[in-house]
Amino acid sequence: MFARPEFQWVERRRLASWLVRQWHNLLEWLNRLAAQHPIGFDIGLALVVVALIALLVHIAYVMWRIVRPTARTGRAHGGAGGGAGVIADAAAHLTYAEELARAGRYAEALGHRFLALVLELDRRKALRFHASKTPAEYVGEARLTDRGRASLAQLVAQLYRHLFGAVPCDAGEYEVFGDTAEELARGQYVVPA
Repeated sequence: MFARPEFQWVERRRLASWLVRQWHNLLEWLNRLAAQHPIGFDIGLALVVVALIALLVHIAYVMWRIVRPTARTGRAHGGAGGGAGVIADAAAHLTYAEELARAGRYAEALGHRFLALVLELDRRKALRFHASKTPAEYVGEARLTDRGRASLAQLVAQLYRHLFGAVPCDAGEYEVFGDTAEELARGQYVVPA
């Protein structure tokens, strides 16, 4: 009968009590250190404060770089030119894609060229644009003929390869992408609702 678990009077160690004991041990050690070596303690405390301030400044700087893309690129994209975080109409994104292509930034231009296509297909009711959708999601929902859906899938694959796969893009590839996108944007492959 006394072998049952409720009769075992061994104190079980709990994680919370262990952590509390360790915290108290740390405080005691710091108090002893402050009493035995006051100058060393002050210097150590000052170093810890400086390290903490440096860490907080670094975190603030990184957050500032994340939140403000113009700090990273050095150029603000506003107005009709579109830009990061700005959803303009299809014509504005097409214009901005051409600007990027003329500057030799073909991979970035592909992104705006694709967004112009998606906005045009949304206008034609072939799909529903939403800023949180991935390019691949549009392939699955697009109301296009089989040939149109295959062309859209090909564009998405090329877009992923150059934007996310970091495969370099040249003028020829950008032109082929643009021609395919233009063919889809004309609406000849849109399936009526």
